[in-house]
Amino acid sequence: MEMIGEPDGLPGGTPPSPCKTYAKLSRVEPLTRVSGKIAVYATDDVDTDRIIPALYLSRVSRFGYGELLFKNVRGGDFPLDAPEAQGAVILVAGSNFGCGSSREHAVWAIQQAGFRAVIGRKKADSPAFSDIFRQNAANCGLLLVDLPEDQHQVLVDAGSGASIEIDLERQEVIVGSHRFKFEIAPATRNALLKGLDLIGTTLELEDRISSFEKSRRAFQPPETEPVP
Repeated sequence: MEMIGEPDGLPGGTPPSPCKTYAKLSRVEPLTRVSGKIAVYATDDVDTDRIIPALYLSRVSRFGYGELLFKNVRGGDFPLDAPEAQGAVILVAGSNFGCGSSREHAVWAIQQAGFRAVIGRKKADSPAFSDIFRQNAANCGLLLVDLPEDQHQVLVDAGSGASIEIDLERQEVIVGSHRFKFEIAPATRNALLKGLDLIGTTLELEDRISSFEKSRRAFQPPETEPVP
């Protein structure tokens, strides 16, 4: 494993912190903003089996899923096959996107197809994304943005091929002269900005964890011999 950081004068230098080492090795790329073309597929209730069919989930590698995105519904007039959708980096979805069974493969397929963010439609009676899909996306570094119906419609009207920008630091979606604010969980925002998954997020607290481990024994009852 490559050592991170400069020696601090001790013989042979000092080992890097686990957090810095893990951040260097993590596959999650930091994300501050996404700008480029959108692909519009604003159908509601798109489940994970439509995103990536269960047939392909037995692979032992996490790579090679991009070409399988929406495999069972591609062809014909499918929106993502349109010429103007080619090269898009932001997927404009409908409401309750990613419902159904939990599978990180759905997130991997979206990312490996070139998308760095998904914008969902938040309705009065339906969330933009399912809770499980939202958590899987956060763990894998895929940005999800919830927009109310009227703002989401601006993107739908712009159509596939339109260029927009998502500024995560300012929490804004910029479409022409429009600037739409969006909410995101602070922990998810921090992880995306720094390129951290669950392990990396935990290791950010390594000082507090170490301090607790050193002090907790004082609050534990003394160990006793096992009863024969």
